[in-house]
Amino acid sequence: MPFKDQTTSASQTVLTEAGAARAPRPSNHNGCLIVIYGHQIGRRVQVGTEPLTIGRSPNCEIPVDQESVSRRHCRIQLEDGEFLVRDLDSTNGTYVNDAPVDPQGRLRHGDQLMVGRTILKFIVGDDVEVQYHEEIYRLMTTDGLTQLNNRRYFDDMLDREVARAKRYKRTFSLMVFDLDHFKRVNDRFGHLGGDAVLRQLGAILLGRLRVNDVLARIGGEEFALITPEVGLDGATELASKIHRLIGDTRFEFEGSAVKVTVSVGVAEWQHEYEDAGDLLKTADDKMYAAKRAGRNRVCS
Repeated sequence: MPFKDQTTSASQTVLTEAGAARAPRPSNHNGCLIVIYGHQIGRRVQVGTEPLTIGRSPNCEIPVDQESVSRRHCRIQLEDGEFLVRDLDSTNGTYVNDAPVDPQGRLRHGDQLMVGRTILKFIVGDDVEVQYHEEIYRLMTTDGLTQLNNRRYFDDMLDREVARAKRYKRTFSLMVFDLDHFKRVNDRFGHLGGDAVLRQLGAILLGRLRVNDVLARIGGEEFALITPEVGLDGATELASKIHRLIGDTRFEFEGSAVKVTVSVGVAEWQHEYEDAGDLLKTADDKMYAAKRAGRNRVCS
């Protein structure tokens, strides 16, 4: 999709990004959408027999006040026992599971609907209420954009690993990854492009995990990886492999290549540390040392 002119008028839309359609078949007409990323996280919208329109207009059943969202962006309706989503010729497109809706696709249980920078999860079935509360619990520990663990979960797990290291005199290491010049990505491709890069990076990191490792997005463009039972040398070797993998990966947004590099800080738990904050500060300091040394490198 080519970039379009960016404008902030009430009738026009600022350019942004993408997502996908897959096929679902609900067992009944009782469904809902849950906001898992964007404004009003956790908000639930009932989906039934009446059509619902999503868009920037306040007259839409589901208003989304974002410049990247068209006034009437997409519509969800029930047809022949199936929930369908139709893109209403929006500027930036409608996506299901990161694939574009063109112009119509079916929604099935668990699908993620992306409208602008807002992501909504679709759930349907006889136990929607139970599923809703389960999803709210999951949102407490999950980053809605990347579907990785969030900062809250990371802090809890880091504290647990510190307690374990103190009790059993075991070691572990922490890596902090920060995207270099991420503002340039947002400036060139818009926030949707930046979001796409973050999701791709999260998927790369996720693919390098062992069973007991803990990966989280802990800030805007910052990720952290806890590696139990791994000392500094092993963690540095792993960080270097991930760093090379990221450098060899072609990141894309709407068909355009996006240059992505990361600076990585690695630190090992030291028994003279008082708490998790000391280890995190050391890893952060190493990451900033990598930045000062020219970025796009690992420092331990």
